Amino acid sequence: MEFNPNNNVIRLCMQGMQMEDKGQPEEAEKLFLQAWDSATNDFEKFTAAYYVARHQDNTADRLKWYDTALKFALKVDNDAVKGAYPSLYANIAQCYEESGDREHAEKNRALAASFRDNPPDKGPFYHGTRADLQVGDMLTPGRISNYKAEFLMNHIYFTALVNGAGLAAALAKGEGRERVYIVEPTGDFENDPNVTDKKFPGNPTRSYRTSEPLKIVGEVTDWVRQTPEEIQKWRERLADNDGEIIN
Repeated sequence: MEFNPNNNVIRLCMQGMQMEDKGQPEEAEKLFLQAWDSATNDFEKFTAAYYVARHQDNTADRLKWYDTALKFALKVDNDAVKGAYPSLYANIAQCYEESGDREHAEKNRALAASFRDNPPDKGPFYHGTRADLQVGDMLTPGRISNYKAEFLMNHIYFTALVNGAGLAAALAKGEGRERVYIVEPTGDFENDPNVTDKKFPGNPTRSYRTSEPLKIVGEVTDWVRQTPEEIQKWRERLADNDGEIIN
């Protein structure tokens, strides 16, 4: 299951987040509850419950909704949703801490740490670029960021979604053609902190980073390509983004 911004529940949650940004929490909560009432599958119920939980005034209600979100996340059993496990367990731990139940707080805190340190995604993984590379080449950190020229990147980034890698290739600097390589991590990797648990819970783009080399093991040529107009909109969004890159 890939993240789909056209999904009705996702759209309602996005509208709720816009209300949050405007400082209208009551309107945001109404939209999140509407998303919950509209949810028809486990993924939609997990997503809506997560946002409803954030708007509960008391600890018991927050715990109930975070427990509900976790229950449906576990039923989905999807790599993108598994990226939300650390946040869900950490929030549940905080609720238990506030309730004075230290035993359950520590148990859930340990679960949060275990999932944070070991992303369960088995791939296959992809890296988008305009560089002309060969099978067997190694991609390493230390290159200039595609998005902020003053940044020398400490990690190399990759994704389990081929279309996401294709978008990265389209946005990459350089004059070469767009390339999407199949890659294998040679060491440990982690959820990309620049996208994980930001607008949406977990890592819906299945984006990761590593400080170890990525080995190129193949190349794909078939992915959903953005139109020039869509690419321009992406470039404008990136240009307007003043947020800090977690490097």
